[in-house]
Amino acid sequence: MKKFDAVIFDMDGVIFDSERATMYCWLELARKYNIENLEEHFLACTGTTNQRTREIMLEAYGEDFPYDTFAKEASVMFHEKYDGGKLPMKSGVKALLEYLRDQGKKIALASSTRKQTVVNELRDAGIIDYFDEIVTGDMVTHSKPHPEIFLLACEKVGVKPENAYAIEDSYNGIRSAAAGGLRPIMVPDLLPANEEMKHLAETVLASLDEVVEYFDK
Repeated sequence: MKKFDAVIFDMDGVIFDSERATMYCWLELARKYNIENLEEHFLACTGTTNQRTREIMLEAYGEDFPYDTFAKEASVMFHEKYDGGKLPMKSGVKALLEYLRDQGKKIALASSTRKQTVVNELRDAGIIDYFDEIVTGDMVTHSKPHPEIFLLACEKVGVKPENAYAIEDSYNGIRSAAAGGLRPIMVPDLLPANEEMKHLAETVLASLDEVVEYFDK
């Protein structure tokens, strides 16, 4: 059995299938406005900040691309479709949270999303009470891949980074956890693990269903 004190989860793409849900909204709007090759550029934005997403889209489609209007419409569509507990959870989430709680491990969240959205989504899914601490993008100065968010989560639950696992799906998330000295587990979502991720992560697993088995080895 692995020895550790805490697990720090990312949220989007790890707990919720929200990256894919967001992409579907963007692709629906792309069809409406005849925007080509959007999926390729959307995937390039995975795990980045809103500011970097804006930059990527303007680089791809030109400075006159109405990014703010497009992103706002996509956000409205997302909330209409998925608010109120309708956002699909990834397979294995509840079983893993139950396992960690039964083992007496600290459980925290480190998400770049703003706190109110995080709280709403965790509450609507009925899993917010599993988390000892929630750290969000509006609580830190530096975004992933900077390690600040993971280090703050470790500090809040009172564990050393080297005694904490971080479960991430994005490249920047794995970079952030590795830079902070945590033990990264990559569970890929929209993007597969490349050679850099295989090097930085302690392991790459196909789904959260495999994490309990990994911890028990």
